[in-house]
Amino acid sequence: MKLKLVTATAAAVFALSAQAQQQPKAAKVTNADAQRIVKMISDDKTKSQAYCDMTKLSDQIEQAQQKHDDKAADALMQKADDLAAKLGPDWDKLMNGLQDVDESSKEGQAIAATMQGLDKLCK
Repeated sequence: MKLKLVTATAAAVFALSAQAQQQPKAAKVTNADAQRIVKMISDDKTKSQAYCDMTKLSDQIEQAQQKHDDKAADALMQKADDLAAKLGPDWDKLMNGLQDVDESSKEGQAIAATMQGLDKLCK
C-alpha cells in the first residue's frame, strides 16, 4: 500500500494546517522513527484518542473545503492542530519528514506498514 494512502488522514490534516507550513525542512524519517512514534501513541489512551479524533476531523475538513466553507474549514483545522499538539513534537517531525520519503522505496513501504497500526486503533 502506498505511504500516501496509509497516512492520508493524518497527513492531510497536518499538511492543511498553517503550523505545518511554518515548520523548517524536516530531518530524514526512518521506519525506526515511525515505529517509536506509533508505539508511543498506541500505548497512551489520550494520544490514541487524539489521533482517532484527528482522523474524523480530516473528513469534515475535506467536506468543508468542497463546499468552499473556509470559515468552517479553518475552525476544524484549528481543532486538528490542537489534537496534533497532543500527539507531541515527535508527531510533527514525523509528518514533516514523510513529505520527503519516497513511497516506493523499501523504507517508504516499511513506514507505511508501520503507520497502518495507528489506523487500527480507530476501528
